[in-house]
Amino acid sequence: MAKKEVTSKPAAGSASKTLSSSSTGKASKSAAGSALSQRKAPEKTTSSDAAKAASKTLRDGRTAEDSKSAAGSALTQKSTPGKK
Repeated sequence: MAKKEVTSKPAAGSASKTLSSSSTGKASKSAAGSALSQRKAPEKTTSSDAAKAASKTLRDGRTAEDSKSAAGSALTQKSTPGKK
């Protein structure tokens, strides 16, 4: 079931900065791309690969705040299977 959330304007700005930075790593860019693609699309959710990249980004102590903001947004939009 899709979550009805979208990336906020500030998080989208952070994602844009992350994607345009030449010093940003692959995991951060993957998470930022996922977050940015969900800016105005509540039907979209974060894929498992993008969620793993976002998690890695958040755990890395060298990651910039813009990258962490985008990664956090991507993770909040990860769909979770319903519990039975």
